[in-house]
Amino acid sequence: MKRSGLALRNILAGLVVAGLAATPAAAGHDCNVPLADWQPRDALQKKLEAEGWTVVSIRSDDGCYKVRATNAQGARLRAKFDPARLEPIPDRDDD
Repeated sequence: MKRSGLALRNILAGLVVAGLAATPAAAGHDCNVPLADWQPRDALQKKLEAEGWTVVSIRSDDGCYKVRATNAQGARLRAKFDPARLEPIPDRDDD
């Protein structure tokens, strides 16, 4: 009987750990990156220009970089980027 209780506790502990590991990905709309780990705006601008974007502005908000730009077809783009990894952050509407 003690053995099954221990097994159940191990399963529950594993689920809690898995849930905690998934939490940042689910919440990922705001960036929580220490300022010391931020890459320069120029690095993000160069990355985006290499992808065909024409950057209009880059500002910081909610701990992220927010970009206004146009693509090669002239469409207006707005995006949020992680300042350390320079990867896009999903928009709240993308969930």
